[in-house]
Amino acid sequence: MAHYRCDYPMRWSDMDAYGHVNNVQYLRFFEDARIEAFGAHRAGEDGGSMLDTGILVARHEIEYLKPLTWRPEPVHIDLWITTLKGAMIEVGYEVYDAPVDGPRVRYALAESTLVLYDLAAERPRRLTETDIARLEGLRGGPVPFRARRRKSA
Repeated sequence: MAHYRCDYPMRWSDMDAYGHVNNVQYLRFFEDARIEAFGAHRAGEDGGSMLDTGILVARHEIEYLKPLTWRPEPVHIDLWITTLKGAMIEVGYEVYDAPVDGPRVRYALAESTLVLYDLAAERPRRLTETDIARLEGLRGGPVPFRARRRKSA
């Protein structure tokens, strides 16, 4: 499974009154990781980013696994493409630590549904062959949500 890894520096303001990263801040984590990943994987004949043409968020699903507390070291966010279809891109995420001296610690799993959007025409636009070719390098499996595993069992 191909992933794009973003090392995300937390901000002091990400914490809430309980001393851990607020659930709403995870959406900002995912947005910043998407911008970095899509910017790093240039698309189109002109080499521009897909962000330049327009991408809208249609849905988010987040499963919080463990509280994340602020620290000066960045947290890791893996991002991958789970679905490419029509005008839709589904992006999976994992927020985690991978300490050298211990097991991986997962804080959250998530998936966002994005819609490619033609800003000038004010309507969705389909994925082009160039878009698909660019994103295939980030293609991975479904997000391993616990709730989905329980439903399928």
